[in-house]
Amino acid sequence: MGEFELIRQYFAAAACARAGGDVVLGIGDDCALLAVPPGEQLAISTDSLTVGVHFPDRCDPYLLGQRALAVSTSDLAGMGATPIGFTLALTLPSVDPDWLAEFTRGLETMAAGCAMRLIGGDTTRGPLSMTLTVFGRLPAGAALLRSGARPGDLLCVGGALGDAAGALPIVLGERPADSAQASALLRRYWSPQPQLALGQALRGRATAALDISDGLLADCAHIAGASGVALQIEQARLPFSDALLAVAGAERALQHALAGGDDYLLAFTLPSAELPSLLDEGWPVHVIGRVSAGDGVQLLDSNGSAVRVSHRGFNHFKT
Repeated sequence: MGEFELIRQYFAAAACARAGGDVVLGIGDDCALLAVPPGEQLAISTDSLTVGVHFPDRCDPYLLGQRALAVSTSDLAGMGATPIGFTLALTLPSVDPDWLAEFTRGLETMAAGCAMRLIGGDTTRGPLSMTLTVFGRLPAGAALLRSGARPGDLLCVGGALGDAAGALPIVLGERPADSAQASALLRRYWSPQPQLALGQALRGRATAALDISDGLLADCAHIAGASGVALQIEQARLPFSDALLAVAGAERALQHALAGGDDYLLAFTLPSAELPSLLDEGWPVHVIGRVSAGDGVQLLDSNGSAVRVSHRGFNHFKT
């Protein structure tokens, strides 16, 4: 099967590849055409996923399709953007029709859930990898940045931490997947749900935000550095799911939350006056610490003393 036939059969024919909404022209020409409403800006982000680094050699292609789009779209959530569409550059070792059909089905499932359209891309031969570029829009000047945190703000996250990292031993076959708790963790790993609605609700309220991909400590360090402040995380306030505690235990759950990565939840700073209305609206906001003058990220125990941490997050170039 040639490249263009592959694109026509598996991607151009997908439901998520149809033009509509902000997508004036999708797959089929040299470029896609997007219509951004007056007074709005484009938000664009690119992620690459490589076999053996971001996902195991053998995995369900349907789940991989879901995960690939979800982790990329989470960057739009971190900026408070409304999704428009995405491109996919896919490198394949060979053409396997069954694999491609299931991978495309996974993409379609996540695209439908995020209201996104496939607008272009490329295919080539080589070790399995995929690069997705996502496009979103938001009112001009309303983007959530990493650089606005102020001393006195609350430090918050959008849900229970560490579930995906807790699933990794199960994904790799090092632990059994025969319990309801293990299944719950696997869902968080393979089918993360970008917090798009929460990100949009934080526009004009949060002072800084990002999505947690490389671990809480590593990603909070990005906010601290960009804002020129210190972030103090209170260990006792970190939220964990019952499933993670049951599978990993309290000590490992803490390690997964701090440095495991792959949560794809939002971390954000918030003036304390904004918290009550967000809670009243039902958003899953968990206060885990504060912003202070200084620099870097500190983990504090129940006595307010700094806790030494040896590993601070996922490194894409670590061998």
